[in-house]
Amino acid sequence: MNLRHAILPLALALSLPVAANAAQRGFEVRDMAYMDRHSAPTLSPDGRVLVFAKRVVDKETNKSATTLWMRNLATRDNAPPKQVSPEGWSVNSPAFSPDGGTLYFMSAKSGSMQLYAMPAAGGEAKRLTDFALDVDGYKLSPDGRQVALALAVFPDCRADLGCTKKKLDDEAARKSTGLLFERMFIRHWDAWNDGRLNRVFAARLGGDAMLTSATLLSGDIHGDIPSKPFGDLGDFAWSPDGKSVAMSVRQSNREEPWSTNFDLWLVNVDGSGARNVTAANKAWDAGPVFSADGRTLYYRAMARPGFEADRFALMAMDIASGKTKEIAPRWDASADGITLSADGKWIYTTAQELGQHPLFRVSLANGEVESVVKDGSVSAFDLAGPTLAFSRNTLKTGDVIATTSADGKAPIRAITPSAGDMLPDVAWGAFEQFNFIGWSGETVHGYVVKPWNFEPGKKYPVAFLIHGGPQGSFGNGWSYRWNPQTYAGQGYAVVMIDFHGSTGYGQKFTDAISGHWGDRPLEDLQKGWAAAQQKYAFLDGGKACALGASYGGFMVNWIAGNWTQPWKCLVSHDGVFENNAMGYATEELWFSEWENGGTPYDNPAGYQKFNPANHVANFKVPMLVIHGQQDFRIPVEQGIALFTANQRKGVASQFLYFPDENHWVLKPQNSVQWHDTVNAWLKQHIGQ
Repeated sequence: MNLRHAILPLALALSLPVAANAAQRGFEVRDMAYMDRHSAPTLSPDGRVLVFAKRVVDKETNKSATTLWMRNLATRDNAPPKQVSPEGWSVNSPAFSPDGGTLYFMSAKSGSMQLYAMPAAGGEAKRLTDFALDVDGYKLSPDGRQVALALAVFPDCRADLGCTKKKLDDEAARKSTGLLFERMFIRHWDAWNDGRLNRVFAARLGGDAMLTSATLLSGDIHGDIPSKPFGDLGDFAWSPDGKSVAMSVRQSNREEPWSTNFDLWLVNVDGSGARNVTAANKAWDAGPVFSADGRTLYYRAMARPGFEADRFALMAMDIASGKTKEIAPRWDASADGITLSADGKWIYTTAQELGQHPLFRVSLANGEVESVVKDGSVSAFDLAGPTLAFSRNTLKTGDVIATTSADGKAPIRAITPSAGDMLPDVAWGAFEQFNFIGWSGETVHGYVVKPWNFEPGKKYPVAFLIHGGPQGSFGNGWSYRWNPQTYAGQGYAVVMIDFHGSTGYGQKFTDAISGHWGDRPLEDLQKGWAAAQQKYAFLDGGKACALGASYGGFMVNWIAGNWTQPWKCLVSHDGVFENNAMGYATEELWFSEWENGGTPYDNPAGYQKFNPANHVANFKVPMLVIHGQQDFRIPVEQGIALFTANQRKGVASQFLYFPDENHWVLKPQNSVQWHDTVNAWLKQHIGQ
């Protein structure tokens, strides 16, 4: 169960100023919901032109649209980027052709998501595909003559896309509504299983007519590529000659809900000859990338089956012999991906490190690691010619797209505005990283954020934020869900602790939480709370509320029965309350089984050891419970049961229910309601 997707990215700590910011107001949820967002930095092959995506929300209709913008990096003037995608279209996923002359993207302008192309220098967009189904993703071959396409199809339909469309139409027209399942997954994340698999197809580009069919590449591999629910074609790679492909797939079978065994498969471009080249590793193999000569396959690999938060090591496989080696065995970090430098000497990758999320490059010759972009949280990057383009955020900036040289030594050139640029009347809460001695005498890190209107000598009520995962982190980074600045903007100070189990502090530190959800991290939170109050006199320890989602919600539920003294209120969003039921009702069983030491029937004591439901007798702190109906990761009954426990005990409580949200709250108006409700709860119990 991957709860890590609710984490905040990490970045470099900045010092706290001593004077109040003179701007007019603090940051609030409506700013966050409606501000422009920039993403997907994409370079032309020569590195001279940058394209990126810009998402804008229409406040009147409450709908968003994404356009593509271009900046010629070779001109050193101050001309702003210009829109290049067609006016009135919402588009996504830009990519240049290998010669840089064509810009590809996807759009649902026709009524379904299809692939388009237009001259990079400007001109009319041309629709390339006319499939009966939505295109979910694409990747061009190295020579640009072929394209891989991701579509969701019924396995027995094979490459007949019309067959899948007919089955979907027949199902929609069916009068009865019952669904019969023979095995799990019956549902995943926020969708019920309708029998389709995500599969990759290939087609040749260059004809005058739109593509209506394609060759099925992954048909002999019974699994989802891209993986569900968050996979993409980063797990797919073309060979340099375009004659074969590599892909990472987990078998879709009875064992899938408790398996993390993704394998790398090599397949001929006609769909034949599929072979598993990492069968020996029963853990996760991901992100294949071919060397320029096609002889080596680079990828990332975990070592422990059943553990989704294991370290992703960088690997190299000699394709002819099948021999593998780890590239940087001394680097105790988990690599996020693989991008090869043009000269084939370096792997570029991001990874969490000590409260940051930098961009690194790793030498293929000796495994030595260098920092390329040190400050802030790098969320995406592209490398072409002499240019490195990246998207970076901090607690104050949101994502800013910038460029530098390939080695990161040239001055950084911002291309898009920061949150502060877009909101000049907003004062941001200053922040600082601190550390203390936590569980087992080990150093633990945390962040404190001042309220936007901070004045020396005053005390401020505190929002104590607890991150999810649990193998995740809260730090100096930007989030559109749990953003500390929305609390600082209401006049609260914020404290966040990266307890044992957090990522970016070495794999041993991350491993420490498994089987210890309620003791080691709780000790860190308690010691971190004490250390923060001792170090920062402006924290009002008598007016504090603890808030968390996912694992953070579990911890709030655990705190409710095991650490009640400091808190005036609690907020639990989508948190585990009855752990035994969670072990049977969640969809990705491998998570609960790893974290609790087996299945509920093999190790019942493991599920009861840190079960918040066993401590309801101690509940007394007012609690706001929030849950979404479409949350299949932690089913809504967990939230209902938690609210029932508080109500039955006579504890002041509220239940905010979203019938149309999953494990996250994503719709702009729902996000506004979420924040308004939480802020009202805090104001009621700790003031401001």
